[in-house]
Amino acid sequence: MNCRNITVFGGALVAAWCALSSQALAQTSFQNYRCADGTQFIVGFFQYDSRAHLQLDGRPVTLAKRLALSGSRYTGGGVTLRITKAGVTTLKHAKLPVTTCELI
Repeated sequence: MNCRNITVFGGALVAAWCALSSQALAQTSFQNYRCADGTQFIVGFFQYDSRAHLQLDGRPVTLAKRLALSGSRYTGGGVTLRITKAGVTTLKHAKLPVTTCELI
């Protein structure tokens, strides 16, 4: 899509698409996880956004970064994602017990 020759087409959606330059896309990190309880999710991290963006149980969930003593902790919408400095990842969601997850 050429952002220089855009006419009105979907307004904000097109503006958001054009804002994602190739440089911004290069600064994006997506990771796929599989958890011990069988849960699978994708998490996206963006360079200028401190939040974690998950695709979990078929729905998008945005998690705010919270204070953590070691590593990173993200919460929102009844979901908590923790990633320790050692790389151990855990997920808590939907009133289920905490489960350990690994990159796939």
